[in-house]
Amino acid sequence: MTSNTPLAHPLSAYGWNDDRADEFTHFAEAGLTPALISRVDRGRCDLLVADPDTGELRTVRADTRPVGDPDPVKCPCTGDWAAVDLAAQPMPTVTALLDRTTAIVRKTAGGRSDGQVLAANIDTVMIAVSLAADPDLGRIERFLALAWESGAAPLVVLTKADLVDDADFIHEDVEKIAPGATVLTVSAETGEGMDVLRACLHGATALVGQSGAGKSTLTNALAGRRVMAVQETRSVDEKGRHTTTTRELVPLEGGGVVIDTPGLREVGLYGGEGVDLAFADIAGLAEQCRFDDCSHRSEPGCAVAAALEDGTLPQRRMDSYLKLQRENDWIASRSDARLAAERLRKWKTVSKSMRGPNNPTRHDPARR
Repeated sequence: MTSNTPLAHPLSAYGWNDDRADEFTHFAEAGLTPALISRVDRGRCDLLVADPDTGELRTVRADTRPVGDPDPVKCPCTGDWAAVDLAAQPMPTVTALLDRTTAIVRKTAGGRSDGQVLAANIDTVMIAVSLAADPDLGRIERFLALAWESGAAPLVVLTKADLVDDADFIHEDVEKIAPGATVLTVSAETGEGMDVLRACLHGATALVGQSGAGKSTLTNALAGRRVMAVQETRSVDEKGRHTTTTRELVPLEGGGVVIDTPGLREVGLYGGEGVDLAFADIAGLAEQCRFDDCSHRSEPGCAVAAALEDGTLPQRRMDSYLKLQRENDWIASRSDARLAAERLRKWKTVSKSMRGPNNPTRHDPARR
């Protein structure tokens, strides 16, 4: 008996759906092929594509440079859906990217205000925090702001629970600074908490954290096989080396994918509402202030100041909030200045072309 049920697209297990197919229609009419970027490295990328003859998935190496957008935020990234010319020579070429539903964007390292995309089209941002060293709550808050800003759901995973005796107490401390986010304690070595973690992961997950947090070990455990190299951390400070050097997409044993990312020494924010979402407790207090424009310094009826005074809101958390807000304001000011400079350059180009010798209206008296 022949079934009339259409076969699912080979990339459906990776998130391809009817909406993506509709978005791809005009690319398909141009003879291009849909693909998922699984790895990016120096102008080249690995793509998952369906074989046109067998329908089976295969990995293709392609050139990403012809996409041609100079904005780093718009450059191809792991997790992007792409339109690919498989017949291009000397190698297949990524010609366009489909719209992103979510994206983790951080400020590039150093004093520049450019953005860098860590992963695209993800459903969950898993923040790995090692229990082998005292967790830095301020850094966790920074990762949470980055995760909330991406549009995906944040998930804090406290790793290496087998190495400490006070995991429950640390778990409570982290939960207090992660309103709205799930916090789990796991050990990839013993399996503690791993079933719960697997149940929390759906679709695509980006794994972020510092070097030595156990990201690659987690990825191997979730994938059910050794797919990422693992190195020992330094015993003196429990810090690790960069085991993962590229952002790589790995299929999981129970379905879905995880994008393992290199350890981040700097977690610069790139603006947006992520800070307010990460500090939802402070935002809630601010709504109770007497004045809408309260600066939370000396105004009467300030709910934030009252919470600081009675200890409900720790001063450390308030300081962290203000620091990240200042970073956001700086990024916003730099972005506005950059846009203004771009508009000025375009105006000068147009103005110069209008004054050029080949402009037919330049010497036309009727135009004066």
